Amino acid sequence: MRAAWYAEWLKLRRSRLIWMTLLAVTVGAAAAGLFMFISLHPGKARDLGLLGAKAQLATLDPTWPSYFGLLAQITAVGGVLFFGMTMVWVFGREFAGHTVKDLLALPTSRAATVTAKFAAATGWSLALTGYLSAAGTGIGLLLGIPGPLSGQVLADGGMKVAVTALLTIAITTLFGFGASTGRGYLSGVGVLFAILFTAQIVAALGYGAWFPFAVPALHAGITGDQSPAPAGYVGVAAVAAGSIWLTIRWWQRADHTR
Repeated sequence: MRAAWYAEWLKLRRSRLIWMTLLAVTVGAAAAGLFMFISLHPGKARDLGLLGAKAQLATLDPTWPSYFGLLAQITAVGGVLFFGMTMVWVFGREFAGHTVKDLLALPTSRAATVTAKFAAATGWSLALTGYLSAAGTGIGLLLGIPGPLSGQVLADGGMKVAVTALLTIAITTLFGFGASTGRGYLSGVGVLFAILFTAQIVAALGYGAWFPFAVPALHAGITGDQSPAPAGYVGVAAVAAGSIWLTIRWWQRADHTR
């Protein structure tokens, strides 16, 4: 397992995906800062053309708890793409690069290989979450958000972002299964967009609280007062456990002839 983990992390560290996801998360942190700037200075924002008549950004409360809630929402929405693409790349690259047979010829069990891939994708996704929280907090300090940034506020805000990230990472495990069974990136990306559209539709119908793939966004507070049902959190755990188990079983039983 140690050798498999090292190999997967080395491949990930030397890929362009690292810089692409870092850039994407940086844009997310900058967007959070922009929204808070508009909330703090609506007059200046309107003069600069950043706030139109139909814009809703000025409704954001200029407080630290509200700002951390915004970072959690960015984690929920953007995380499906950032974390999801990481999961798709980690599994799909072996088929796109035609290295899957070489990988399976090594004296390492297929279960360990798959587990190491999930661990590498999860580790990098958590690192991105930490970077988003740190960068967002720094931007908030530069903006001068009113109120003291006490240890309790920082802990509560960081916990909300972290839990949202864990819920988002859990549902992206299904993308790894999709990339594996489809033997490449395209199938994993297809599952990603199918989940995004389905979650939007189910949430619009009013059943998002019980739908696992809508739980991270609801937990982050995107829909306001609506919160996920306990069954929704259980569903997220079931999706993660089922996806990991199915992926391991598929890698163990599938014929990798190309």
